[in-house]
Amino acid sequence: MSRPPEIDVVLFDLGGVLIRLGGMGDMAMLADEDDEDEIWRRWLSCPWVRRYEMGQCDEGDFARGMVETWSMPATPDEFLDAFISWPKGLLPGARELVADLHGRTRLACLSNTNRAHCERFEEQFGLMTLFDEQYLSYEMGLVKPDRQAFDHTIAGLGCDAGRVLFLDDNQINVDGARAAGLTAEKAVGPDEARAVLTRYRIF
Repeated sequence: MSRPPEIDVVLFDLGGVLIRLGGMGDMAMLADEDDEDEIWRRWLSCPWVRRYEMGQCDEGDFARGMVETWSMPATPDEFLDAFISWPKGLLPGARELVADLHGRTRLACLSNTNRAHCERFEEQFGLMTLFDEQYLSYEMGLVKPDRQAFDHTIAGLGCDAGRVLFLDDNQINVDGARAAGLTAEKAVGPDEARAVLTRYRIF
C-alpha cells in the first residue's frame, strides 16, 4: 500500500482483536474437526448462532438448538456454561491501544455478540465505555459478514465508508466489510492492530 487513505473512524471487532477468546479448543464439543478456520466458517453461518447473536432467541433455545444441530456430546447446560465463559479477558495491550487512539481518531466497535457476553465485557473487562459508538449484533438485529450489518454501521457513523478502517480477526468479515466499501484489514490481537494502524498513519 503506497499511500493509505485518509481515515476518520477506526472500527474494531472485539473478540480476537481486543478480547481473548478461549479458542475453538475450549469449544471442542462443537465438532469433530481440527481445522479452526473451518469451524469458524461453520460457526458464522450457523442459523442458531445467527439467531442468538441477532437477539432473536433466548439462551435456552440457543443452547438446545446448538447441541442438536452440531450433534454435541454435551447437554445444553454444559454447552451454555462453556459458551458464556468463552471470552477470557482483554488481550495484553488492548486497553493501551484503545487509550492511545483517543484524541487521534473517532473510535467505534462492530461485534457479533450477545447480551450475556456484553455484560462481561463491561462489568469484568471495563471495555465498552472506551468507544465513542457501539454497533452490537444483538441490538442491531444484524450480524457480520452480512452486507446489511456493514451498511447499518456506515449509516450510523455518517461518514464515507472508505474513510472507516475496520479491523477484524476473521477474513470472512474483512471480505464482507470490503464488499460494503469499508477500508478493512485482518488483525489478530492488539500488536497486529497497532501495526495496521501505524501503516495507515493513525499513529
